Amino acid sequence: MRILITAGPTREYLDDVRYLSNASSGRMGHALAEAAMNAGHEVVLVSGPVDLPPPEGCEVHSVETTAQMKDACVAAFPGCDGVIAAAAVCDYKPRNRITGKIAKTGGPITIEMIETDDVLAELGRTKNGRWVVGFALEAESERENALQKLRAKNCDVVVLNRPAAIGSTDNAVELIDPNGTVVLELSGTKLEVAAGLIRWIESHLPS
Repeated sequence: MRILITAGPTREYLDDVRYLSNASSGRMGHALAEAAMNAGHEVVLVSGPVDLPPPEGCEVHSVETTAQMKDACVAAFPGCDGVIAAAAVCDYKPRNRITGKIAKTGGPITIEMIETDDVLAELGRTKNGRWVVGFALEAESERENALQKLRAKNCDVVVLNRPAAIGSTDNAVELIDPNGTVVLELSGTKLEVAAGLIRWIESHLPS
């Protein structure tokens, strides 16, 4: 199979030096790319800014903003069998990016925020026979929220993980299908979890 994998955070700039982002290390997405290649698959890795070398031999597209990640994924997806969307994209961005650097004023400032592009929803909307595996990082009503994400984004399955995974070398996940059934539970190093997910995809999703 040829698999599109997204990894890492995205950044949304307030001005030319400051940005909004999150603490995603990109380890899960990079582990998935490594596990897929170890299993003999081709990988297209679209990664936000991370301090990790990409697995040797995969096609890499480095991006910063959510819009850049969406554009790279939309371009690559038609040539792939499916996507594993492990990236932690920013949900909001400033309505207007300031040129230069915002100066201190001695008082509070207000920045109007708008939603970013929904990368996963766009891939789900245009999958046309390809499969879509989403990731949902949830801290409360976990399975319910993950299932809502699966349905809203038109995923085939969704991987539920939790805030403890951020920045960690280990992970514990549940794979949930459209009926809300937990079809797989995995824990261990992120590479071990990634290898288990790849094996499940090989057995259950079309190539």
